[in-house]
Amino acid sequence: MMRGVDETSGSLFSYVDLEKRIPARHPLRKIRQVVNDALASLDADFKALYIDFGRPSIPPERLIRASLLQILFSIRSERQLMEQMDYNLILRWFVGLGIDDPVWVPTVFTKNRDRLLTTEMSRKVMAAILAHREVAPLLSDEHFSVDGTLIKAWASMKSFQPKAEATPPDDEGPGDPPAPGTTLETVPYETPAETDPMPRNNRHHRNAEVDFKGEKRSNATHASTTDPDARLYKKSPGTGAVLCFMGHALMENRHGFVVQGDLTQADGHAERKAALDMVHRHSPGSTRRLTLGADKGYDAAGFVSDLRQACVTPHVAQKARYSAIDGRTTRHAGYALSQKHRKKIEEPFGWAKTVGGMAQTMYRGVERVRSRFILTMAANNLARLPRLLGA
Repeated sequence: MMRGVDETSGSLFSYVDLEKRIPARHPLRKIRQVVNDALASLDADFKALYIDFGRPSIPPERLIRASLLQILFSIRSERQLMEQMDYNLILRWFVGLGIDDPVWVPTVFTKNRDRLLTTEMSRKVMAAILAHREVAPLLSDEHFSVDGTLIKAWASMKSFQPKAEATPPDDEGPGDPPAPGTTLETVPYETPAETDPMPRNNRHHRNAEVDFKGEKRSNATHASTTDPDARLYKKSPGTGAVLCFMGHALMENRHGFVVQGDLTQADGHAERKAALDMVHRHSPGSTRRLTLGADKGYDAAGFVSDLRQACVTPHVAQKARYSAIDGRTTRHAGYALSQKHRKKIEEPFGWAKTVGGMAQTMYRGVERVRSRFILTMAANNLARLPRLLGA
């Protein structure tokens, strides 16, 4: 066999269609088909968000496809997303850009996306994906599980500072003009002597060492200067408290798809309140008997009573003492099945933190983090579709 020649041959034109460069059985083909059909069903919602004149924005369909790609491929920033879209053909194909189309400026992409992807729009995208004609038959409409997880905030413990006290009424504050009738006292300027030592630079380092030992800090007296919506919280005893939010998911038990997502500030009652909200949002006014599996953190008398009033059987794990779950529930075989299937809900949480970038969010403010968390749950559903649909 003759040795091949290592020559660089640059071609001016390419005659291969971008569609033909993508393998026929690539998982993104099935994901793109479902996403395109879901976005087509949201055309009226997109049209209501934009006006008919002015400078055209980035198409909302492309914004959402690019945001889903960022989650699916664990791309850590919008700047890196634009960089990879510039040379990665499969990313261009998925978003809908041609080979010669320019990519967007990262700041322009970010501003357009933040205006579009609110919490409401993220929920609509998730609902449209689940309502797809190939996805809907995979879902259970009567057996569900719920759980919550901590999402570390984009704020350090050093930013958790004491809250500023109320300013006295007679304090005009810095930069305010003096009150009428007051005289300004002039402070004489003292010329430093030649023998005085050189003044030291008292500027504090941006990452100075801080000793928190012996200092009592709580959400009542302290707040983060980086993200005021973050709360200091720990979910289980023996672990350290961190500045975080609390993500919530409602999962159907047949194939483990997340059908509702939410994110709140972290506190001891957030999980149960969010669970009720997600159940009512998913099945408003339902008269069918549903089941809801959950761990021991949801075993509270008020929560169990609210579920029963909503026509939901509480398949909640029993606490060792003072449990609100009794033999009326545990005697049925379905209770044991719910306890077995509810553990699947840890898989979307694990995927979101290892692949979806939610171990520590890069967004600030509960509204922006909530929107991103719900979209990440939708991306987790998409990632499982090629195998389930046999693509």
